[in-house]
Amino acid sequence: MFSIFKKKKVTEDQAAQHFVNSIVRLVDEGFDDVVAIIKNDPEFIRTPTIDENAIDKFLLIVVCGNLKLLGNHFDNNRDVIIADKIIRKLARVLSVEPQMLKETIANYQSWMSQINHPSKNTVYAMSKAVFFKYELNQYQSEYFRNMKTPNPIFLKRLDELVTQFIYNWADMTENYRIVD
Repeated sequence: MFSIFKKKKVTEDQAAQHFVNSIVRLVDEGFDDVVAIIKNDPEFIRTPTIDENAIDKFLLIVVCGNLKLLGNHFDNNRDVIIADKIIRKLARVLSVEPQMLKETIANYQSWMSQINHPSKNTVYAMSKAVFFKYELNQYQSEYFRNMKTPNPIFLKRLDELVTQFIYNWADMTENYRIVD
């Protein structure tokens, strides 16, 4: 009952900044491992060629998935406010116009929903997005290649991998009180 008084206050702006710093650092530090894991997956008949500098696609997938999950942790439109702050802060980090980044994220999210239909599972959408953005279909066995769908065994491994890039908003809301 009195746990709300024990929580440290964090502004929406501080929460957004922490998210951006954490996700950018996590993707920067983890992308090489993601590439290595994909390249070494036994479900591929040929080793995928992924440009280690193609981190931007992965960062967008991670940001889009995390922004989609943001609404599960906040009410009263706070998720929209925090998402807007995240986009503005991330735009600064990436040296792009906030409106252009917002449109890019909206396009990615729409595309991720399409490739993931009818599922609503965000992690699954992120995995499929990695599969399609990095054009991994061409490295699969003929059966899955012809179906133009990820091998479910590989997709399951990819789900476990992208889960490592989900920001822990539950921990944030449990330990901090987000204020204006």
